[in-house]
Formats: sequence, structure tokens, C-alpha cells
Amino acid sequence: MSQAPKLSVVIPVFNERHTIEEIVRRVRAVPIEKEILVVDDGSRDGTREILERLASSGTDSGAPGTDLRVLFQDRNRGKGAALRRGFQAARGEIVIVQDADLEYDPMDFHQLLEPIDRGVADVVYGSRFLGGPHRVLFFWHYVGNKFLTTLSDMATNLNLTDVWTCYKAFRRGVLEQLDLCEDGFGFEQEVTCKVAAEGWRVYEVPISYFGRTYAEGKKITWRDGFRGLWCVLRYSLGRRRTPPGDLTAT
Repeated sequence: MSQAPKLSVVIPVFNERHTIEEIVRRVRAVPIEKEILVVDDGSRDGTREILERLASSGTDSGAPGTDLRVLFQDRNRGKGAALRRGFQAARGEIVIVQDADLEYDPMDFHQLLEPIDRGVADVVYGSRFLGGPHRVLFFWHYVGNKFLTTLSDMATNLNLTDVWTCYKAFRRGVLEQLDLCEDGFGFEQEVTCKVAAEGWRVYEVPISYFGRTYAEGKKITWRDGFRGLWCVLRYSLGRRRTPPGDLTAT
């Protein structure tokens, strides 16, 4: 792909050998010109070998305009660290985060891109709580999510319904101006606080959600919830709101 694509899809991966080929296939199937950046975060279950095979195939002839690149971390550093690696390598006008499991449907990319394409948003969150179809699962996860999202909204003065969603789309110029440092799941709260602090235009759209159980490989735990609480406090202190820079040339 000689010129920059419209979209970069960054997929952080850790021990997802059962789902990685399928999620790459689903992302490739979305009819948008794009590149796929898979960042393997030190997988030890055979995921790395699968990705090496996929990377050797290059561009999928069945999905014109889709370029696959695979980046390997030297060890497990966390979701936030893997995303930073992917963001640095992204060439697309818009960058979307895609988890490697099958909880989120890449066909929702169209909803995420629409406010940015329309010129009314710089950042778009895909909310699991705005009416899209979703698998019914853990009540206490829902309570914890709403609690942390409410605290985040109080700290940032945003009225998001789902801060901890995977699906976040950014104009690439936004990411280039954010100094991100969280290595783990705290990325979600850090990026939200820093986007709010810079005054970027944030939209939220409904998405579908097919959550999985711990037996099916779900990784987030109560420890990540406590880290999220700490990140709300850490990144909201000294928060400033300033007019964002002009991204029209990025």
C-alpha cells in the first residue's frame, strides 16, 4: 500500500490463539481501505507462530486495500504498551482500537467513523450501553463499569456511558499530541482524561457486544478495576482544558 490508508486498525494481542485468525479475517472483511497492525504482547500459547504465518502472507488477495503488519513485543508489557507501539506505527488518517477476542464486531467500524468523516468529532467511543445488541453476562462487571465511568465523567466533565469500551476511534493527529504512559488496562482512563484535558470533540455511538466468560478467555479482573480507580485520580489531577490544535492538515 503506497499511500496512507484511510484507517489503521490496531490490535493488541496476548495469548489469543483460538481467536486471532478469526478476528483478522473479520477486520479484513470490512469494506474500508485500511491497514491492520497486530501487536503481539509476548504471547506464549502459540499465538506468535500463527501471527508469523499470517504476516508472511502479506496482503490478503481476498480483501484489496488491506495491509497486515505484525509487531512483536520482546515480553508481555500490557495492553497500553502494545497500543502505543501500534499507534506509533499507524499511517492511517483515523486509528481504531480492536481487541483480539471476538467480543466486538468490526462491522461497527462504520458507526465509529461516521462522526469523524462528518467533521464533527476528533474522538469517537463505541458504547455497549446505548442500545446495541449484547450478550447478557456479569451484573457486577456492569456495576463496576458504571461506577468507574461515573467517577471518570465527574473528573473529566464528559457524559460518556462507557469509558472502558475497547472501541475508540481517533483522528491520528489527536494521538500524536497525547503523551500516553499507562502500560495496562489503565490506558482506557488515561486516554479519556487526556482527551478531555485537551478539549477534543468526543462523540459516542452504540455498538454491539458479545462478551465472553472467564472460561472463554476473558482477562480483565477486579485488580484492573482498582487500577482504573487510581487512574481516575491520577490523570484528573491538574487536568487542564484548552482549545485543541488544528488537525485539518494531519
